[in-house]
Amino acid sequence: MTSKQTLTRMIRAGAGKEPADLVIKDVRMLDVITGAITETDIAIVADRIVGTHAAYQGKVEIDGRRRFAVPGFIDTHLHIESSLVTPFEFDRCVLPHGVTTIICDPHEIANVLGAQGLRYFLDCAEQTVMDMRVNLSSCVPATAFETSGAELLIADLLPFRDHPKVIGLAEFMNFPGVVATDPDVIDKLHAFQDGHIDGHSPLLSGLDLNGYLAARIRTDHEATSAREAREKLSKGMAILIREGSVSKDLEALAEILDENTSSFVALCTDDRNPLDIAEEGHLDSSIRRLIARGRPLHHVYRAASHSAATIFGLRDRGLLGPGWRADIALLDSLEECRVSDVVTGGRLVVPELFAERRPVEPVGLDSMKARPVTAQTFHSPARPGRNETPVIGVKPGLILTFRDSAALAQDDTGLQPDTAQDVIKVAVVERHGKNGNVGHGFVKGFGIKSGAIASSVGHDSHNVTVVGVNDDDMALAVNRIRELRGGFVVAQEGRITAELALPIAGLMSLEPFEAVARQLEHMRGAAQALGCVLPEPFLQVAFLALPVIPHLKMTDRGLFDVDAFDFVS
Repeated sequence: MTSKQTLTRMIRAGAGKEPADLVIKDVRMLDVITGAITETDIAIVADRIVGTHAAYQGKVEIDGRRRFAVPGFIDTHLHIESSLVTPFEFDRCVLPHGVTTIICDPHEIANVLGAQGLRYFLDCAEQTVMDMRVNLSSCVPATAFETSGAELLIADLLPFRDHPKVIGLAEFMNFPGVVATDPDVIDKLHAFQDGHIDGHSPLLSGLDLNGYLAARIRTDHEATSAREAREKLSKGMAILIREGSVSKDLEALAEILDENTSSFVALCTDDRNPLDIAEEGHLDSSIRRLIARGRPLHHVYRAASHSAATIFGLRDRGLLGPGWRADIALLDSLEECRVSDVVTGGRLVVPELFAERRPVEPVGLDSMKARPVTAQTFHSPARPGRNETPVIGVKPGLILTFRDSAALAQDDTGLQPDTAQDVIKVAVVERHGKNGNVGHGFVKGFGIKSGAIASSVGHDSHNVTVVGVNDDDMALAVNRIRELRGGFVVAQEGRITAELALPIAGLMSLEPFEAVARQLEHMRGAAQALGCVLPEPFLQVAFLALPVIPHLKMTDRGLFDVDAFDFVS
């Protein structure tokens, strides 16, 4: 809380009676409400803007060089784990892109470690330079149809409810459980009725959507078409336009962002890795692409800041004016969203800020408990009397999968992949040391002609998912992941051709984000050498095991039909 002494200084500096702590001189400030651009100084005391629309003196002054000043960006829904780096490295990676606030769901680490994972993220949130907020993971495990490493019941969540970094309840993925009024679901929803509850309701519509929203669920980042988004907007649901490494919905949803809707639309990345951030950017990439698609400029910046803050109850930020939190991105170009400097909480972002953070010890370094496998583990059982085998269909840029089928040959080891049809094997190996399950199936869309790709990132329960043509390479890749304590592995013709160790809960690297980006570039090349045609093959593998996103998915218990919410016989 601001002290009386600091509050006094804020008032006096704002009134021009004493110097501010920091003044950004000579900027062109964008008003995200009216679209007006004003040439001004911006005066700051502590973490608060105290003066605009005037000239100011400061103890420290920054030359704005007539750059454009806009409110810092807010990523409204993301999983830091999917960046493959720690919260500290994510902080250092993303803040220079103008992202001054993130709202994360530690759902991935919670599915592996439970409450220990939540504590780790909250400890990190107290140290990050950006303002890292947390929504408590609502669905751990996400379903009863896969083996998870942990379980979070309402009694596990309540101790964290009043933590100063907690906003509310994270994405409620079990939308069938909401509509069916499952007692455990009702317990969680009831406990957060006076706070924020994030949504997750792909393709939900009509009366079922009404029932879901009646639980006071307020947001959705799973809309993949303008039609779906418009129905949700019409029923009072805020839409978070998602553009991640795999889930790319911006192009389909851009048209919904206009003068009438921008107060109810925000931006998010959900899952984005350091290589994509290095090559494309973060929310700055989404902003420039929306503007390039003809969306009204100041409404795009409004969605990225003030609307996001309002939707999530962060009432102190999102505008540039006296009394508002000093989160500011300085841009060389508004249209291209070229960020050249960032101020967060009144501090200019420089490398020394990151060095001041108190270290937080990593957790989950012993979470990889998968049993050793052999080539025989990946023999796919034959289907006597059936000419067609169900196949998961994958398309680039979508975590939605599709129903397909193929006529596959079989021998004494079972059903065989068919690269001529682009049909390869997929398996999910239980890795939490509970039952040793292995689910078998087939997938189409990777383009792989040889070898295997394996990942210990396997949304949501994070078992080991492997796709491949050759059983020996599949076994080699999975066993190497065991040795690495988690990670990504590419195997071809009996040797490991690329790997990335992710020992923190089998999800995150101990390395700097720059090193992870370099390794991912090598990994991408190794996947392409197998014939892979997907631009982001590793997270695409990870999402094959996500049984809350339509239509067919693979779990350690078998092939799962999300629409029927049951296993394929």
